[in-house]
Amino acid sequence: MTTDTALEARPLEPCDLADLVALDAEVTGEAKESYWADVFARLHDDTNCIGLGVKRDGRLEAYLFGEVRAIEFGSDACGWILALGVRTDTTRQGHASTLLDEARRRFHALGVRSIRTMVMRTDVPFLALFRRQGFVGGPFVQLQLDIATDDNHGSMEPQAEART
Repeated sequence: MTTDTALEARPLEPCDLADLVALDAEVTGEAKESYWADVFARLHDDTNCIGLGVKRDGRLEAYLFGEVRAIEFGSDACGWILALGVRTDTTRQGHASTLLDEARRRFHALGVRSIRTMVMRTDVPFLALFRRQGFVGGPFVQLQLDIATDDNHGSMEPQAEART
């Protein structure tokens, strides 16, 4: 693992949008131009949002988006890491750590005391990254209901309680 001490996270600018869309498509396999355009618009209109990037030799190597939220189930205001991506040919070079360190500073400046994120439990590299950064299990458990294949409840209308 090589670490470049000159890495610096900086705010993403509107001129970074095309590079971010390309980098995200490389990482995820899907170009999401309108999604990222919406994220960038919100980023530059909302002081509770942060968008950071690491560039080297004029090329966007990594990005992070986050925001302060306090709406979920009585949660205190906290920072949320919503997206983090690193160019596949530059992983394990300190980019994600640099972004997370800067996100920590910025969230602290926004007055929050904790940062949260969600990671697929099978995504071992991301889990390891966040654990190395000091993240641990939080006070909430994420639950999910798959409604796409719910044959027993085809309608989204509330069902009357069955009585026997």
